[in-house]
Amino acid sequence: MTKLSVNINKIATLRNSRGGNRPDVVQVALDCERFGAQGITVHPRPDERHIRRSDVLALQKVVTTEFNIEGYPDQRYMDIIEQVRPAQATLVPDPPTAITSNAGWDTIKNKAFLQDILKTLKGWGVRTSIFVDPDEDMVEGAAQCGTDRIELYTEAYAVGYHKDRHEAVKPYTNAAYRAKALGLGINAGHDLDLDNLAFLKQAIPYMDEVSIGHALISDALYFGLENTIQMYLRQLEER
Repeated sequence: MTKLSVNINKIATLRNSRGGNRPDVVQVALDCERFGAQGITVHPRPDERHIRRSDVLALQKVVTTEFNIEGYPDQRYMDIIEQVRPAQATLVPDPPTAITSNAGWDTIKNKAFLQDILKTLKGWGVRTSIFVDPDEDMVEGAAQCGTDRIELYTEAYAVGYHKDRHEAVKPYTNAAYRAKALGLGINAGHDLDLDNLAFLKQAIPYMDEVSIGHALISDALYFGLENTIQMYLRQLEER
């Protein structure tokens, strides 16, 4: 079964735009779990423009599904992971000014750096995932770094889906097959939505997890949060 982890960054963005605590990030996370989500994802950026460190600490106390914390592994991020000890730490190569993740790691050039980070994270008992493009060399590099999983960066798939979905998914099936052969778990995320998710699941039926935020929260404006989560879960059902 491929798990659905809901990224709640956009909920925090909405709250921060007005101040106060509406919507309540912690309550939304609890509701996502109650509505069927099997994980909660956050990405606490240095400028705290959406998820704040205080949110992460509050969520740590209540999340009962898998808690996934994304981020660039600087000292601030590592301090958060050491304190919270989430189920999973997903490493992304984003610079502090990035609006959203827009590239995977070069796992070959950054091998020594990532190896050190992963060793520390595993010492804390945290499952690790490295954000990578659908490139078999980068997948192999990730395995050599010692990660538990990769997260396939799916923007290119989402962009190409409506033009030629079979061609768009091909690099992802190749990368996923290589990852599976190397013993890595496989996550995926970025621009996945109700249009393209089911086809990706069919192409890579052994995906462990998808992390979805922007599209899911946008859809919830029309369909309601509970119904939207159920709609996404149905896209992940075996066919």
